[in-house]
Amino acid sequence: MKKIEPPFSVSPALAARIKKIRHIALDMDGTIYKGSTLFPFTLPFLERLKRLGIGYSFLTNNPSKSVADYLKHLHNLGLTATADELYTTAQATIFYLKTQLLSVRRLFILGTPSMIDEFENAGFVSVTDSAEEAVDAVVVGFDMTLTYRRLCRAAWWIKCGKPYIATNPDWVCPTDQPTVLVDCGSICAAIEKATGRKPDITLGKPKPEMLSGILQIHGLLPAEIAMVGDRIYTDMLMANRAGVLSVLVLSGEATLADAENSTPKPDIILQDIGQLGELLTVL
Repeated sequence: MKKIEPPFSVSPALAARIKKIRHIALDMDGTIYKGSTLFPFTLPFLERLKRLGIGYSFLTNNPSKSVADYLKHLHNLGLTATADELYTTAQATIFYLKTQLLSVRRLFILGTPSMIDEFENAGFVSVTDSAEEAVDAVVVGFDMTLTYRRLCRAAWWIKCGKPYIATNPDWVCPTDQPTVLVDCGSICAAIEKATGRKPDITLGKPKPEMLSGILQIHGLLPAEIAMVGDRIYTDMLMANRAGVLSVLVLSGEATLADAENSTPKPDIILQDIGQLGELLTVL
């Protein structure tokens, strides 16, 4: 798969796939902004999608912030978004619990206060750190407020055989600061060594379940959604597993050489989402 450059020329089969797209799932950092700077092509791209009648959702594997937190962050970058345009791994986990574990209501959660608020606002009860509590399941996320005592309590309930869900698989969270941000996958690795159990399911990219809620909420078929992002091993792999159109942009992490050497390869490679807007317009 080669990078597509203007003027765009694609095969009839790929053009037919692109014409079916009704919704765009957008990775955030590296796709719509870089660090604390919104790309100059982001706002024009979103306006173009609106004119074309194509919906969009912002996706993130980081559940440590609430939807309100992310909306504030986007606003500070100069992008006005609504709650129904954002989808985090906390929301994907809530969707999974409500559709697959219908009897689960009382959760022991390793997560930030913002993340716990998301679950409580969705009708779940976050139980306290006590062996006397009645617990239906354990949820482990990217807990930047993690304490040793709560880690031990989570391990206890997991060792007792409670359902065990991880919000995302990331080992570390990217940062430009002189530190290592230990993410959900690493916390789960510590729990595995202590209990002998891996999560029953891990949500977030590259798991295809990350898109299940978006498909249901918007009444979409896989052929009607495109996943756009800058990472091959999360964004593009998830798109392939979910059977949706994969669009790699080179505005973030991945290089053209990465894409050409990857398996599976993205369906489309573009410089940025600005070019995707042009491609959607001409087809």
